[in-house]
Amino acid sequence: MEDKIERRRYIILGCTSGTLAILGVVTGASVSGDCSFIINAALAGALALAMANGMGSFITLGDTEFGKLSRLEKPLMRSLDNTKIEQLAKKKIRAHSLIHAAASFMGSMVPILPFILLDNQQLEVSMGLSIAALAVLGLYWGRIMEQNMVLHSIRLAVLGAVIALTVNFLFRYIQMA
Repeated sequence: MEDKIERRRYIILGCTSGTLAILGVVTGASVSGDCSFIINAALAGALALAMANGMGSFITLGDTEFGKLSRLEKPLMRSLDNTKIEQLAKKKIRAHSLIHAAASFMGSMVPILPFILLDNQQLEVSMGLSIAALAVLGLYWGRIMEQNMVLHSIRLAVLGAVIALTVNFLFRYIQMA
């Protein structure tokens, strides 16, 4: 059960960071007015974020899991190298890292898709779609954690709105200066 919640946490974390980071990229890049530039910048950011999140999870979870193995070896007075326990730890590290990377990339697609699929109002649709996706992620996270789903939903939606509006304001102000 614990591992299932942890996998879901990586899905939520990856989708949230992907949506928020790339929403910032498309919002900032949209001052250029060049749709292909926005898409290229956002896709590059999505790929970099997915790789960074996947590798970051691989390193940090690897350190955590192998630290647990090391602490377990001491009272056992034996190495756990090449055991079922080590194999399970390695499998968990790989799986969770891939989940985090894939979820980051999938979340990144939410703010990008309006620029690929629509001819006008792309930024507004991107912001709205991203905030809606974050609200849904918040509901899901609240449900998983058996906490207030609406509160989680509002928190993530507000976070998305604050990031989008802040980046939009700053880049439009900088562009005008």
